[in-house]
Amino acid sequence: MKKSGFTLIEILVAATIIAVLSVVGVVSYTRINMRSRDAKRKSDVEQVRSALEMYRTDTGSYPGSSVGFNPLSTDLEALVSADPPYMPSIPTDPKPQSNDYYYSALVPMGTPTRYYGYCICAKVESDLGSNTCGVTEIDNCNYYLKNP
Repeated sequence: MKKSGFTLIEILVAATIIAVLSVVGVVSYTRINMRSRDAKRKSDVEQVRSALEMYRTDTGSYPGSSVGFNPLSTDLEALVSADPPYMPSIPTDPKPQSNDYYYSALVPMGTPTRYYGYCICAKVESDLGSNTCGVTEIDNCNYYLKNP
């Protein structure tokens, strides 16, 4: 009498193959999510840069900032509250309870109320970016964008 069924080895091989495929899928899904959040962050920083350039064209200088880097919501309310607004709202990081975007205006010598440049920074997850602002790197930032 012959019984049909699977051997223990066959079941273990099938379970191992399923586990490996599951791990590969989860890792790919995690990387795709990370890259999409980074793309959103870079897009948000570019949107702020565009709004800052339009603001400068209309007013002659960039919005002021407190000393050093501050969250966008602290220093760039002028972009949202203008009539008409330069942007609908201040962007926030796509990952809940994550880092914020930061802004710093650059003040020329002798004219403390006229800002000639700026630096915006964000924390990206998938690549290191580069510090193009020429300032000391702040915590939670590794992607910098300064005025052209």
